[in-house]
Amino acid sequence: MSNTHFGFKSVDESQKAGRVRGVFDSVASRYDVMNDLMSMGLHRAWKAYTIAVANARPGDSVLDIAGGTGDLAAAFHKAVGATGTVVHTDINEAMLRQGRDRLTDTGVLLPTALCDAETLPFAADSFDLVSVAFGLRNMTHKDRALAEMNRVLRPGGRLLVLEFSKVAQPLEKVYDWYSFKVLPKIGQWVAGDADSYRYLAESIRMHPDQEALKAMMKAAGFGHVDVHNLSAGIVALHVGIKC
Repeated sequence: MSNTHFGFKSVDESQKAGRVRGVFDSVASRYDVMNDLMSMGLHRAWKAYTIAVANARPGDSVLDIAGGTGDLAAAFHKAVGATGTVVHTDINEAMLRQGRDRLTDTGVLLPTALCDAETLPFAADSFDLVSVAFGLRNMTHKDRALAEMNRVLRPGGRLLVLEFSKVAQPLEKVYDWYSFKVLPKIGQWVAGDADSYRYLAESIRMHPDQEALKAMMKAAGFGHVDVHNLSAGIVALHVGIKC
C-alpha cells in the first residue's frame, strides 16, 4: 500500500478520498458563507478573474470539475449561452447537491454529474474548456486527474486551475498565523467545525507551488502553461493549452 498526505498527516491512499469527503460533508451547508469570511470576499474576485481569462464564447462546451456550489458553472452558463453546454461535477454528493439546488433556485438548469476527476466519465476531445477551482489540492493522484482533464479537452482546448498556492515570502508569517490560528476559530464559530478548516489550511501547504504545478501540467500533456499570481500568490490561476 502507498501513503499520501491528508493535510500534514500521512494516510493510506485508499483512505484519502473518504477523509476528504468527510471534510466537505461537514462544511457543505456553510461553504459559501465560510468562503466569504475566509477570503474577506476575495474569492469572488479570483473567480471573476478566472472567468475573464477563460473567455468562454457562445456555443462552447465547458466541464466544471469540483464545481461545488456552482459559482463558476453559473458564470460559464451565462457566457456560453443557449447554444453552449456547461457540465457541473463534483466527487462530493453534499457539495454537488448544494450547487445543484443553488443553480436551480436561480433558474439555471445544468447537467450535473457525481464523478471522480481521476476517472472522468466523458469521451476524449469533448470540451473546449475545463475548470477546477479550489479542488485539485484535495485529489489523491493529481497527475492522473490532470491527465484526465487533458484527455477530455479538444486539441487547443484550455484547462483553468484556480488554487491556493505559494504566497510571497514577506507575507508568509502573517499568512501562517491567519491560517492556523484564526481560520480554525472562524470555522468553529460559523460551521461548528474547526478541524475541517485546519485540514484545509494544511492541504494548502502540501499543494505543489506555482512552478511545480506548471511542470505537472506540462507532464500531463499541456503544451503551454501560463501562471497568473493573484493576491501576492495566495492564489494562482494556471492556464494550460492542450497540444
